[in-house]
This record gives sequence, structure tokens and C-alpha cells, in this order.
Amino acid sequence: MIIEISITAVEVLKTLDDDLITTVPVMTEVCHILLKRRGVDAQLKFIAGYKRGAFELYYFENCEKGRLEALMQKYRALPMDLADASLVLLAEHLGHGRILSTDQRDFYTYRWKNTEPFTNLFL
Repeated sequence: MIIEISITAVEVLKTLDDDLITTVPVMTEVCHILLKRRGVDAQLKFIAGYKRGAFELYYFENCEKGRLEALMQKYRALPMDLADASLVLLAEHLGHGRILSTDQRDFYTYRWKNTEPFTNLFL
């Protein structure tokens, strides 16, 4: 399962039995939000979870650069940021769009493999 973590998603996480995976751009965004809204301790707790193996990271390949650009171009009206584009790439890599995200708007709009909708487990 793909994951975009936020403070409000923590309770939902406790109910899941899936292996968790995210991307470096999402991790960066989460750290920024945690630091801004909850302070350094929340950010460090998130990093400690990563260190313990609470989730894995997907690193996109150089050959996926064009796909990142195409996605961000396609959804420029939203706009799509790098973190969201990286999650679409991850869904395409995994072959499913099961995601845990508090982003109610964008992940109803985004499509992996251009046609497949995401299933947001946060709802």
C-alpha cells in the first residue's frame, strides 16, 4: 500500500495490516509539515519510525523522469506537485492504487497508468 502520512492519518494507520511504502518527496513534505505544525519532536518521531522500518521507500529511476514531467504537465491545473507525481509513479510500479492520504481532492482526480483511479483507505 502507498502511504502519504499526516497527523490525522495516524489513527487509520493503526487499523491497517499492509506493508507501507512511500517516496522521498513525500517524506520530505511530511517532515516539513510536521516541523511547521507540530515541532521538531514530531518530525524526529516520524524519522525514528522510518529507522525502525515502519515503512519502506521507493526510489524512482532515471528512466521515469519523462513520466514525472508528463504527469505534472497533465495535472498542472490542480497543480500536481513532485510528491503527488511520485506517488502516481509508485502506484504504476506496484500495479495498484491503494493509498492512505488526507488529500481528498487530488487523489480522486489523479489516475495511475492514465486510467486507473486510486482507492483512498483514509475514507
